[in-house]
Amino acid sequence: MKQAVKKLVQSTGLRRQHLEAARMYGERHALATVTPFRRSRERGRILCYHSVGQPEFGVNDVEPARFRRQIELALEQGYRFVAPAEIARTGGEPMDLAISFDDALTSVLTQADPILREHSIPYSVFVVSEWSEQKLDWQKTAVLGWSELERMAADGVELGSHSATHRDFGEIDVERAKEEFELSRKTIEQRLGFAPEAFAIPFGQSQNWNEAADQAARAVGYSTIYAQAEETRPPGTIPRTFVTHFDDDRIFKAMLRGAYDRWEEWTWTY
Repeated sequence: MKQAVKKLVQSTGLRRQHLEAARMYGERHALATVTPFRRSRERGRILCYHSVGQPEFGVNDVEPARFRRQIELALEQGYRFVAPAEIARTGGEPMDLAISFDDALTSVLTQADPILREHSIPYSVFVVSEWSEQKLDWQKTAVLGWSELERMAADGVELGSHSATHRDFGEIDVERAKEEFELSRKTIEQRLGFAPEAFAIPFGQSQNWNEAADQAARAVGYSTIYAQAEETRPPGTIPRTFVTHFDDDRIFKAMLRGAYDRWEEWTWTY
């Protein structure tokens, strides 16, 4: 009986993933077609990536060749790459672009970092602290460990927090949220020697954050909080534009002109 239930849960989860991916694919292509060209932004844009060549992360994974193409395409169009912290602090200029990565996955170092260094592009990584402890087998191969993150920080990569265990802060109470914030900040300080002031909201959409979580995060010491949405982001957060597995040249160009600024990632709800 237990095995049958397990198979049913796995099957249901797989169907959900396929449905979510199919809807995202359709929405991205449709918006690239129907969204009119929008006037230049008044601020820079921060792109939010996850993995670059780890297909097990599904819609979050961008193939290395496509990632390189996106960097080169942005440069061809006249964008200037700056650090995410600069845009967060000043708003940046309309043609400023920044690169950030959530989850601290191994391909950021093995695949994305060489491409970014080739073009002298700064970037930020937001760490799920308990994942980087690498207590589980999948984390040992999929997630960057502390020694790797320490070297990256020494090389100028800005590191921030992405919580302790990647919880949905729109669904947990304020005490559990505070524990997540405190544990992540404490662990990063113990492992890397500094307490981060930047935090990226897991999942990063409007429904994944609330005023109580925001207040708790700032009370713990996070002064800069990044979303994963633009115009629909939670109040008081820094906008970022989500880059997906489906974003070919056409979609990427549409993204840079604001086609997805009012779009939010769709996920299954019960």
